[in-house]
Amino acid sequence: MLTVRQRLLALLTLCLALLAAPGLPAQAAGQASERASGQAAGQASGQAAARTAAHDPVVFVHGYNADPGVWGSLREDLRADGYADSELYSFGYDTHQSVNEVLAGRLAAYVDEVRRQTGAARVDLVAHSFGSLVTRWYVKFGGGGASVGHWVSLAGPNRGTSTAWACALWDQACRDMTPGSYVVKNLNSGDETPGAVKYATFWSNCDEVVNPDDSVPLTGAVNTAVGCLKHNDLLGDDPTSAGVRAFLRS
Repeated sequence: MLTVRQRLLALLTLCLALLAAPGLPAQAAGQASERASGQAAGQASGQAAARTAAHDPVVFVHGYNADPGVWGSLREDLRADGYADSELYSFGYDTHQSVNEVLAGRLAAYVDEVRRQTGAARVDLVAHSFGSLVTRWYVKFGGGGASVGHWVSLAGPNRGTSTAWACALWDQACRDMTPGSYVVKNLNSGDETPGAVKYATFWSNCDEVVNPDDSVPLTGAVNTAVGCLKHNDLLGDDPTSAGVRAFLRS
């Protein structure tokens, strides 16, 4: 049996062996830590630069009785222009609800989530038809002015459309689209294109849904006539797509 002295000597030998074993000196460890911190900082800086260089996310907002699937053509064109799938979002919603009481608030929450996920300070909004009223209310009255860079309306009933009277008796969204409605009146009171947001509209002189046709253009916006196209044809029209993409780059 080992004596106490022998045990102490064995323990001392083990400690000396551990100290002599190949390892990372304190100074080297510190340098490695600094290098790792520098690499992490460099990666973070690179990610921040990439975020700065990337596009603002685009949020598509469809129209009445539609769904996010209507944006397939424009999404493909934006991808061809260099947008990543992670920069393209579609807001889906029940189009039979109130613009001011329900939908604009839900859009605000959706935009906030997109900004949280992407780290972007702002988004660009591209709306079709009834979606133009939802997005305008969010920008003008729902706090979206600071969170939106570009706003685009394709065939939006921005001053109302008489065709909405056909369903206004039973549908709130249709009532919101009628000329002189609470929503239309408030959106067009005072400044129609408020804040630092850039606004653009695209309209057709053959639109069978928006009546009158010139309900779409807004004072202070870049208003583009696309020729004789049906209401939904603006969604897949190549010149209209080119105009939208050029505006988003402006």
